[in-house]
Amino acid sequence: MSSTSGKPLPSRMTLQLLKQKRTNAFLGYSLLKRKSDALTSKFRKLLKDTIEGKEKVIEGFNEASYALANAVWSAGDFKSLVVESVGRSAVTLRVRTENVAGVIIPHFELKIDPTVDVIANIGLTTGGNVIHSVKTAHVEFLQTLAELASLQVSFMMLEQEIKMTNRRVNALDNLVIPTIDEHVEYIKRELDELEREEFYRLKMVRNMNQDDDVPARSATPTKAGECGAQSQSADGSRMIFGHVDEDIVV
Repeated sequence: MSSTSGKPLPSRMTLQLLKQKRTNAFLGYSLLKRKSDALTSKFRKLLKDTIEGKEKVIEGFNEASYALANAVWSAGDFKSLVVESVGRSAVTLRVRTENVAGVIIPHFELKIDPTVDVIANIGLTTGGNVIHSVKTAHVEFLQTLAELASLQVSFMMLEQEIKMTNRRVNALDNLVIPTIDEHVEYIKRELDELEREEFYRLKMVRNMNQDDDVPARSATPTKAGECGAQSQSADGSRMIFGHVDEDIVV
């Protein structure tokens, strides 16, 4: 078995951990994909609303400008009177949040205090109704601006979140999961090679044990025959095959 740099340790424990990691990667890929789809759907709706909001802002600006010009023509320049009458703000901006697929986006709302009216006593004798129409047109214009600001900020935040989510999805799909699959296949090949090596080693050991047993069994009766062929009698004479070999004197 050869070791390759950058490869995991080929063991069954590592294989099990990689399989679990692969399962988690697929789960994360599925969740991020659904998040990206939800954000994209909301993003398209915001894009449509933003385009419509910009058109409304242009229309509101034209109406407010026309109403102001008409009031100035009817009642004269009343800017200084309005500035002197301001005590506290009649319009405040509130921010509430909305959760879209885990992304917190802001939503701006205008709150108008009806008790504060800086133009109540302006133009009573010269065009009071025209001045009130200026107030109404500008309040509507401010509300349209607040809605457009909410749409624009939400649009930019969702755009950044979609880009980041898509990068994560692409990384899981094109890098993380294929790398895990490659490591799993590598460990499987190495484990199969280890099993073949172990089987071959056990087979060689068994064959060597069998070869050692054959000479031992064949050598045992030969040695016993030699002991029976040549033996000595009790008086010291040699016996060959059970007969006394007498000494010959010449």
